[in-house]
Amino acid sequence: MKPATPLYETFILTHPEAAARLLESMPFTESLGVIAHTQPRNIANLLSNMNPTLAAEMLPGLDDEGLSRAAPEFSPTILANLLVRLAPEQRAELLDKIPATVAKELASFFEYPTDSAGSLMDPRVLALPQDLLVEQAIGQIRAGGSRDMHEVYVIERDQRLVGRVPLRDLLIASPDERLQAIMERNVLTIHPMEDREQIVDFFNERKLFTIPVTDLDGRLLGIIRNRAIIQASQEEASADMQTMVGVSADERVLSPPFFAVRKRLPWLQINLLTAFLAAFVVGLFESTIAQFTALAVLLPVVAGQSGNTGAQSLAVVMRGLALRDIRLSQWFTVSRKEVAVAFLNGVAVAATTCLGVYLWSRSVGLTMVIGISMILSMSIAGFSGAVIPMILRSLNQDPAQSSSIILTTVTDVFGFFSFLGLATLFSSWLG
Repeated sequence: MKPATPLYETFILTHPEAAARLLESMPFTESLGVIAHTQPRNIANLLSNMNPTLAAEMLPGLDDEGLSRAAPEFSPTILANLLVRLAPEQRAELLDKIPATVAKELASFFEYPTDSAGSLMDPRVLALPQDLLVEQAIGQIRAGGSRDMHEVYVIERDQRLVGRVPLRDLLIASPDERLQAIMERNVLTIHPMEDREQIVDFFNERKLFTIPVTDLDGRLLGIIRNRAIIQASQEEASADMQTMVGVSADERVLSPPFFAVRKRLPWLQINLLTAFLAAFVVGLFESTIAQFTALAVLLPVVAGQSGNTGAQSLAVVMRGLALRDIRLSQWFTVSRKEVAVAFLNGVAVAATTCLGVYLWSRSVGLTMVIGISMILSMSIAGFSGAVIPMILRSLNQDPAQSSSIILTTVTDVFGFFSFLGLATLFSSWLG
């Protein structure tokens, strides 16, 4: 017989928010003792619903086995948000104790481009759950607040930002009121991948002390303080001046011609090789094209539509990677969605194409060939546009640098091969 689950385990599992509130009211050592001796799933549930500052402080108190087993139970975003509040050396020590696959997935949350909001934000922000009483909130601010605080950010138990409370409003509020009753709900936020220019615009327009940084789900990741914004503004002005005279390490409008050639020529040569590959595929079906010249006329139609389909898929996936809306482990889900979209679009476009080709050629065989080819090539293009940038990212390559060249090769080769291959296979119907 399976042993009975302790009552407190069931309570934590079914009511994690209530359990988290109860633990927040207990002394730190007692709360840590409860968390450390519960099931891995319950560890994740409790720490995910507690005040993130307090939850982050409890992570180092877990034993190695408990931390290792609990880490996969967390949402990667939430666990990363807790770990980033710790000192870098402490965070690195904890990452060594959790499964390698989880640690690798979390690593992307700790690194941001140098010109992004994420690189400027301070993740050690005191955020309080909206169900706290004013009296409790003041107590937590005294215990963990900083001297330069002007406001308190208010979150739901899943760390989603829902409002802000200026300290002056908090001090004059009734002690038994809850934060959700006195908070301001319309809070301007910024995504961590936004560039510095966007941050500077926010600061200049709104005259803010801080800007909260949130992910696409609205979870609070940190804040950018006014001093960081001022520094970013100065660097932005300096970068603009450098752009004007072309002294940046990357190519600019005024960069020297030979510098521009050195940057562009390698990719043009690679593109030339891929063009020869596509030409080779066409050459395989030279006799078929010579027999049915209509194929040469329609070949750019198939290649153009598959190329556009792949480019659409590529743009969506690259944006998702840039904004960290998707993870590499989700490649199958992403590619399946893009293939489905490309297939449905292929059916619709093929129907229109078939009508036009039939009215032009009066050939049922040619109409059938181009219709089937268009659906196949567009579906493959959608898949390629989804997986190519994710493969490059997994190889630690910049997807923006070479995805389009690789995608053009794939869409051209498969587009030509499907159209001309089907034409060769059903050549007896093309007359």
